[in-house]
Amino acid sequence: MALYLRILYIITGLTGVHSITTVSEVSVKTGKSISIPCLYESKYKNHVKYLCEGYTWGSCRYAVKTNKPDPSGKYSISDDKNQQIFTVTIKQLAYENADYWCVVEINNGPDHGKYFKLSVTSWTPSLYVDHQRITGYIGENITIRCRHSYSGKMKWCRLGYHCVTGSSGSIDGAAVTTHMSKPNVFTVTMSGLKSENSGWYWCAKGDIQIPVYLNVTEKPITTIAPTVAHKVTGNGTINTFEDKQERVPFDLKILIIPLSLLIVAIIVAFLIWFIIKQKLRKAESTPTAEIDEEVTYANVRNVGRKRAERSFTERDGEITYSSVVTIKNQSIKTGEGKGTEVTYSTLATLH
Repeated sequence: MALYLRILYIITGLTGVHSITTVSEVSVKTGKSISIPCLYESKYKNHVKYLCEGYTWGSCRYAVKTNKPDPSGKYSISDDKNQQIFTVTIKQLAYENADYWCVVEINNGPDHGKYFKLSVTSWTPSLYVDHQRITGYIGENITIRCRHSYSGKMKWCRLGYHCVTGSSGSIDGAAVTTHMSKPNVFTVTMSGLKSENSGWYWCAKGDIQIPVYLNVTEKPITTIAPTVAHKVTGNGTINTFEDKQERVPFDLKILIIPLSLLIVAIIVAFLIWFIIKQKLRKAESTPTAEIDEEVTYANVRNVGRKRAERSFTERDGEITYSSVVTIKNQSIKTGEGKGTEVTYSTLATLH
C-alpha cells in the first residue's frame, strides 16, 4: 500500500507529502461521523488548509477549506495553530465517501497533501472507540478502550510522536500501560497527566487506526462527571447509557415547613392579642352612670350651751349646730355602680 502511494505521488506530481502527517485508514460505520487530524509543519501555520475528496490527487475536489466553510454542513474544518493540527470532520458517511486528502495550500506552488482512506461498513467497525474526544484531569489517570474485531498486536501512538508498542512506556512525561482487559479490547491507561498531554492520539492495528483526542484540564471542584456505559448490540449498534451522578440540591422543605408553621403561629397570636385589646378598650370607654339624685352637703358644728338657731340636738349638755346644703343633678358613681345620696358634713365642737 505504501509503495503504491509513493508511485501514485510521483505519477500525479504531488510534492511535499512529508509536510503533513495523518492516519492511513479508518474503519467507520455508515451514517456515523468521523474526525481526522492532520499535522503540518510550523512554516504552514498561516496557510489555508482544506479537505479534498477523491481517490487521485489530480481529480480530487474541494470539500471544505479553512477560509471557506461547507454550506451543506456535511464537512467542517478547524485549525489549531498552537499544536499545528487542522481537523476535518465528515458527517453522515456513506459507501461512496472513502478517499480523502489532507491538504495545505501553497502560494505560487503545488499544494502539499496526504492521503487517507475511510473503510465504510454497515457492520461493526474493525477498530473503534466509544468516544473520539475524551477529557482527563491534571495529575490523574485516563483509560481508553480500543475495541477491535480481530486479534493481533496493537499499539498506542501520539500524532507526530513515537508509539508505545509494549505493555508499558511513556509519552510526553505521562506513563502509559497497555493490556488486553477483555477479548478484543485493547486498554490504554495514561497516568500523571499534564496539560501538555492534550492532543491527538490513535490506537493502531496494522494499517488501521482510530484517532482519539485527549483534552487534559484542571478538575472542576463542584462538577461530577457522569458515568457512561456502552453496549454493542448484535447488529453493531452502540447504545450509550448515562448514569448521571448529580449533586443533590438542598431540600428546601426542611426549612419551608417549620417556617410556615412559625408564621401561622405568629399570625394567630397577633389576632388573639388584637381581639383582647379591642375588648379592653371597649370596656374602658363605657360611660359612667349618671345619677339624677339630690346630694346633700352638711356642715355640723358643736357649740357648747348655746341655743341652736336651726335644728338642734341636746345631748350631755352640748348643743350641735348643723348647716345643710343641697346640690342637685351631680353625677356620682359609687363603688357598686348604683346611684345614692351622699352627705358631706363638717363638725365643730365648742365647749
